Amino acid sequence: MTAVSFPVSRIALERTVRLVATARLRDPVLLKLVRLQYQADLAEIEGATSGRLAAQQQGTEGLQPSELVGGLPHADFINAAFAYFRPRELNRFNGPSRGAWYAALHVETCQLEVAFHLTRELQRANDFNAVVDYAEMFASFAGEFVDLRTVNPRPDCLHPDPAMGYPAGNSLAELARNNGQNGIVYPSVRHDGGTCLVALWPATVQSVAQGGVLRATWAGTATPHWAEQA
Repeated sequence: MTAVSFPVSRIALERTVRLVATARLRDPVLLKLVRLQYQADLAEIEGATSGRLAAQQQGTEGLQPSELVGGLPHADFINAAFAYFRPRELNRFNGPSRGAWYAALHVETCQLEVAFHLTRELQRANDFNAVVDYAEMFASFAGEFVDLRTVNPRPDCLHPDPAMGYPAGNSLAELARNNGQNGIVYPSVRHDGGTCLVALWPATVQSVAQGGVLRATWAGTATPHWAEQA
C-alpha cells in the first residue's frame, strides 16, 4: 500500500473537536499540598515523570523535540497528544513511539470513538463501572491530507478489528508523513456517517481552544451514558 494509492485533498476545517480526559488538564495532584518554597522541587519531580516534558527535552524514538510546538495557546496539550502513546499497542494511525492528534467534525463522533477504547479496557478488567470527565478541545486545520472519505471499498486501515486495521493504518500514516501530508481525514469506524481526522504533525494543529466538559458513566454495561457538566 502506498499513500499515492489514495486521494490527497487540500482541506480547510475551521473547527474540529477532540475529547481529552480532564485529568490531563489539571495541575499536578500534589500542588495544593506543597508549600510554596517546595514547588520548584515538585516541578522537578513532574519533569522526571512527565512523558510530555521528557519528549520536549529529548524526544522519543519516533518524535524529535524540534517537531513540538511552543508559545501557542494550549501548546502543552498539542505536545501531549504526540508525546503520549501506548507503549505496547497500536492506535489506528500511530504506534508505540509517536502519538497523534485525533479529532472529529462532531462531538457525537468523538463520544463513540472514545467510548470504544475505554469500554475495551473495562472489558479486559471485566468491570463495566467507571466515570470519566472529558473536555472538548477545538482546533482548526488546513493543508494537504490523505482523504479516505470516498474510497470504496473501505481500505484495510479502516477495518473495525484493531488487529487488522491498526497495522495497516500505521503503515499509511508513515507513508503520509514521508510524503509531507499533514494527516488523514477518514470516515469514522465507530460512528456511521461521522468524519474523523488525524493530524500527524504537532504544527498542523491550529487555534486550539477549550470547550465544555462531558461526563461518560459506565454503570454495569458496555454502553456509557453521556451528560454535559456545568
